[in-house]
Amino acid sequence: MKITPDNKLKKLIVVGDRVLIKPTKQTDKTASGLYLPPGVQEKEKIQSGYVIKVGPGYPLPLPADEDEVWKGKEDTVKYLPLQAQEGDLAIFLQKGAIEVIYEEEKYFIVPQASILMLEREEDL
Repeated sequence: MKITPDNKLKKLIVVGDRVLIKPTKQTDKTASGLYLPPGVQEKEKIQSGYVIKVGPGYPLPLPADEDEVWKGKEDTVKYLPLQAQEGDLAIFLQKGAIEVIYEEEKYFIVPQASILMLEREEDL
């Protein structure tokens, strides 16, 4: 399979309660017009970016049906889904994020607990 811009992230599987986020382009100028040196914005405590992929969620414990041994064991794991969805704008704590470079682009792997706020484009 040849990797193209459209399918390069399809092979990635996000695990558990984690979210893959592509950071937004940060400006190098403040509102008052001062230019910031490189790396200043990256050291901020709060970052923002778009959710690219979402993990399955929090695993739920299987119910204990000890009285019906004849049923057999079912190995399917059930998950509590995450609030984040693909395409959401996420505001998250830099402290909880792990920065990764994939296909020469920067991404963050962020646990759901580090996401402070989501902005979702929905038709009301």
